[in-house]
Amino acid sequence: MDRRVRLGAGVGLVAVVAALAVLTSPAAVLDRLAWVAADPLRLALTLVAVAVVRPLFAWPTTLLAVAAGYGLGLGGFPLALALVVVTSLPPYWMAGLSAGDGAVAAAGERLVAEAGDVRSVVGSRLLPLPSDVVSAGAGVAGVPFRAFALGTAVGEVPWVAAGVVAGDSFAALSTASLSAAMDPRVVVGAAVLAALAFAGPAYRLYARR
Repeated sequence: MDRRVRLGAGVGLVAVVAALAVLTSPAAVLDRLAWVAADPLRLALTLVAVAVVRPLFAWPTTLLAVAAGYGLGLGGFPLALALVVVTSLPPYWMAGLSAGDGAVAAAGERLVAEAGDVRSVVGSRLLPLPSDVVSAGAGVAGVPFRAFALGTAVGEVPWVAAGVVAGDSFAALSTASLSAAMDPRVVVGAAVLAALAFAGPAYRLYARR
């Protein structure tokens, strides 16, 4: 396919996703999920559907954790974590298919080679970055599927736990706020763990320059 055609298609896709994200906000989704929360099975099936379509709307993955916590309580953590892994796969696969030989891809590959596949994904997940950015970065860097899935499951633990706890504390989904799941203590603690994960590999890369 001609490069200009691919570029045009990519720009068009980004524009569509951006428009959908604006027109369909996470808050509106939470409000619509409220009616299914009374039935655990119905809620679980609905969350699976949300996990599948979430990347198209660029919704934060915290949406799944908050809704699971509200409807299933703290026991919703395993389901929420599994769905976060599942919903991270499309951006990872798409980025992997379109990865090239540019400077960004090369830098990512060097860091992954130095830190290791799983460790690099875990460290990236612990950073307070958009989930899809991390997923795409792993795809571009050529992280294997199993390492990506395992690293995502481990690195997302604090964020999913915070979302589930926040959801469990809400009186109603209509009053829920995704920002409530971003406890400053969780953010700082996860960032410290990420720094520890990358400190050694980053230093070794710098020393070889």
